[in-house]
Amino acid sequence: MNIPEELKFTNDHEWIKIDGDEALVGITDFAQKELGDIVFVEVETEGEELEKEEAFGTIEAVKTVSDMFMPISGEVLEFNKELEDAPELINTDPYGKGWIIKIKLSNPDEVNDLLDSTQYKEIVEG
Repeated sequence: MNIPEELKFTNDHEWIKIDGDEALVGITDFAQKELGDIVFVEVETEGEELEKEEAFGTIEAVKTVSDMFMPISGEVLEFNKELEDAPELINTDPYGKGWIIKIKLSNPDEVNDLLDSTQYKEIVEG
C-alpha cells in the first residue's frame, strides 16, 4: 500500500499536500481500494469556506456512495475537472492525477492535528 511520507492524513482516509497557504486534497490509496471502481465524483462546494471535518463532496463507487470531509478548514478553490470524465484517476493515481480539490487554508495550525504517514499506516494496517 502506498502512503507517501510528505503528505498528512485523516482518520477518514483523506490526504492533504500543503504548498504554502494552499493544499491539494484527495482520498488515500487504502480508501480507493476499499471503495472499488470509482464511477463519479461530485463537488458542489467550490468557492465555499468550509470547516474542518465538514463534507466537501461525495464519491461514488460501483457498490457505495461516500462523503468526503475537509482535513482542515479552508476555502474550496478548485475541483479537479479531469475527474468529470475520468473518475478512475482516483483508482489509478490517488496521490497524483487523482487529487480532488484545491483549498486555501484558513487555519494552518490545524495541520498539527493531522496524522503523519507512520500514524496513518498504523491505522490502516492495524
